[in-house]
Amino acid sequence: MIKKRLNIRMSGLGGQGAVTAAHVMAMAASKDGKFAISNPFFGAEKRMAPAESYCRIGVERIYDRGELVFPDVIEVFHPQVITMGKSYTMPFYSGIKEQGLIIINSDEPLLSDEDIQRLKDLKVAVFYIPGTNIALEVAGTELSTNMTMIGSVAGITKCVSMDALDQALQERFGKKFVASGGTATLDEAIKKKFAKKEMLLAKNLATVKRAYEIGVEWAETNKFELQVAAMAAA
Repeated sequence: MIKKRLNIRMSGLGGQGAVTAAHVMAMAASKDGKFAISNPFFGAEKRMAPAESYCRIGVERIYDRGELVFPDVIEVFHPQVITMGKSYTMPFYSGIKEQGLIIINSDEPLLSDEDIQRLKDLKVAVFYIPGTNIALEVAGTELSTNMTMIGSVAGITKCVSMDALDQALQERFGKKFVASGGTATLDEAIKKKFAKKEMLLAKNLATVKRAYEIGVEWAETNKFELQVAAMAAA
């Protein structure tokens, strides 16, 4: 399915970098010449509290902001979003559009039989990726879990290119960037984990690439297509 706009809802817990992930995706879309808007939604700014972010990417100018009620894609950054109901929407997949996509960071199935049937009725594809394990293997820290979520959704939907993601990561982490609240705290935590910015960039990019390749392979194997239309020539 080719769409003029892809709406992505990222559901996670505080400290996982869901806000950063949405911002990097929007930056990458801009690098690709698309229109994009990202924004966060959360209550208490503390680790393990529910946190959401939204990223809208399209070929036409985007004006709406705020909570994304009807997403095409839902990314679940932590199993507790499902198992403990740490989500601002219940069930966590509320509002998902028909023929949409759900990406879950887990190395084991988490959905109930009822959830599976409901999503099957909506023709929604579900993709599990051991994002935290990949982050630990490639980057050496679970703080790069959000990089696996960025890579997997980009690999499956092609909403942004790897080249654009590389540029966005360079801009986000390679230059002095002033963030706010929990995002700033997370960025500093990551920078302390890696001694040098160069290593941070290299590890994050490698993590994104690994997840991107896994996403591409899954989409091809399952013949899944959910993409943003190409920009019209100027």
